[in-house]
Amino acid sequence: MHTNQIKEEIVNGQTILGIELGSTRIKAVLINSENQPIAQGAHDWENTLLDGIWTYSLDDVWKGIQSCFASLQTNIQKSYAVNLTRTKSLGVSAMMHGYLPFDSEGKQLAAFRTWRNTMTAPAAEQLSSLFDYPVPERWSISHLYQAILNKEEHVKNLGFLTTLAGYVHWKLTGEKVLGTGDASGMFPVDIKTGHYDKSMLKAFSDLTKSYQFSWQLERVLPSILTAGETAGRLTSEGAHLLDPSGSFEAGIPLCPPEGDAGTGMVATNSIAKRTGNVSAGTSVFAMIVLEKELSKSYNKFIDLVTTPDGSLVAMSHGNNCTGEYDNWMRLFSEVLTTAGFALSKGELYDKLLYKALEGDKECGGLLAYNYLSGETMTELYEGRPLFVRETKNTFNLANFMRSQLFTALGVLRIGMDILFEQEHVAIDSITGHGGFFKTAEVGQKMMASALHTPISVLKTAGEGGAWGIALLASYMVNKQNRSLADFLSTDAFATAEVNTVEADQADIDGFNTFLERYKRGLVVEKAAVQNLK
Repeated sequence: MHTNQIKEEIVNGQTILGIELGSTRIKAVLINSENQPIAQGAHDWENTLLDGIWTYSLDDVWKGIQSCFASLQTNIQKSYAVNLTRTKSLGVSAMMHGYLPFDSEGKQLAAFRTWRNTMTAPAAEQLSSLFDYPVPERWSISHLYQAILNKEEHVKNLGFLTTLAGYVHWKLTGEKVLGTGDASGMFPVDIKTGHYDKSMLKAFSDLTKSYQFSWQLERVLPSILTAGETAGRLTSEGAHLLDPSGSFEAGIPLCPPEGDAGTGMVATNSIAKRTGNVSAGTSVFAMIVLEKELSKSYNKFIDLVTTPDGSLVAMSHGNNCTGEYDNWMRLFSEVLTTAGFALSKGELYDKLLYKALEGDKECGGLLAYNYLSGETMTELYEGRPLFVRETKNTFNLANFMRSQLFTALGVLRIGMDILFEQEHVAIDSITGHGGFFKTAEVGQKMMASALHTPISVLKTAGEGGAWGIALLASYMVNKQNRSLADFLSTDAFATAEVNTVEADQADIDGFNTFLERYKRGLVVEKAAVQNLK
C-alpha cells in the first residue's frame, strides 16, 4: 500500500490499533486495511520485587500506556505527517494470569501479583486435586485461594478480580469482560460452553463455604467473550487515559481483551488444530492446539487454556528464558566499555549469540541455570541463577553462550516431552516469536534442537502480541461470517514470508545430552535455593 493510501486511511479512521503490555515493554501497533503494520510505539518498563512479590504499580501502567501512545503518534507524524485521532477498532492485550483484586467500588485491594510469582504452590496443588484439572501457580484462582489460606484481610472485600488486560479494558470501556483465552488463565473454562466450568465453580464454593464470604466467585470474575464479539466502546474517560492531549476520539469499538499467549497464537497463525507456537522472551511457553483432550491431567507440567476462539490448547511453560543471559550481555557490555570499546546492543547480541553455533553440540560439558525466579516444572519455587562446570570441561565463549541458550529451553522441553512421548500429540507446524529469535537463525536453531521439530519464524514475528491483538480487533469488524482461522489465513497471512530452520541429528543429540546433565544438576540448584538466602 502506497504512503498516500496509508495516510488517507489514518485520517479517515480506517486503521486498527493494538496495544500489548508485555513483561519488559508496552507496545502499540497500528495496522492498515490489509492488516499490515504501518506504525509502532513503545515504552520500556520493568517489574519490581516488592515485599517478596513481583509487581507493577497501576500508576506505571497508565504512564507506560500514555508514553507508548505518544510514541506511536510521533512515529505516525514522522512517517505520514498526520495525527491519529480515531481508528476503526481497538484491542488491548497483556501478560496472562496474575492477581488484580478490587472492591465493589473499584478500589484496588492488593498489589498486582504477576504471573512470575510462585508463592501459591499450596493453593495450586489443592485446587488441582479438587478439580482433577491442572491449576498452575500463575493462575488468578491460585492467587485468590492462596490469599484465602494466608488469611489476607482484603479477601473479604472482593468485588472484582481480573487480569492486567481485563483491568486496562475495564478502565477504557467500563466493561468487566475478558477474551476466552485470557479467562482460561484465571479459572478453568468448559470448552463445550465457552464459560467457566460450573462443576469447578461449585467445588470452589463448597471449599470456601466456611469462610462465609459475601461474594460468589462467578460474580467477581469477568464475563467471557470469544473472538469476533464486540466488548464495548472507548469512553471519553478511556480516551483521555490513552491520550491525555485529548485528540483521540471516544466511541471506538474494542475486541475482547486477551493475554499474551492468545495474541501470540494469532500473531503466528497458530489457531487451527495441529498447529503450535513457541513464545520465547522473558518467559518461554509453547502452545499446541489439540485435536482432542489429553488422556489425563498433568498437574504442574501441562496447563490447559484456550485459543481466543475457544479451542483447547496445551501449554508447556517456563517462568525464565532470556533474563539471565540478558544479565550476562550487560556484563560483557560493561567489560567492553571498561576496555574503551563500544558496540550497540544489537551488535553485541548478534556477535555473541552467533558464537553459540560454533560451540560443541552438548556445550562442552558446561551447565547453566537461568532461574531468576522459581520453576514449577522442576519443583523449585525460588530462583538462583547458576553456572557450573567441571575443571576438565571445554570452557570457551562458544560453549558458554550455547549453554545459556540451551538452559533457556530446559523447562520447556521437559513439558513438551509429555505431549510428544506420553500423549503422542501430532503437530504440523511450530512457529516461534519473541526476543529469543531476534538474532537470525540462532534462536531457531537452538529451539529446533530442543524440540526436535522444525521451527518457523514469520517476517512479522517482531511485531508480536500487539499485532496479534490488532488482528483480533480487525477480525471483530471484518469477520464476514468466517472463522478466526479462515480470516487469518486469507486476510493476514496469505502472502506471509516464512523462514524455517531444522536441526540436524547432531544438534538434537547434543541438546539431549545437555538435558540429561541439566536434570542431574537440579540437586545443585535446589541446594543453592536452600542455602543461599
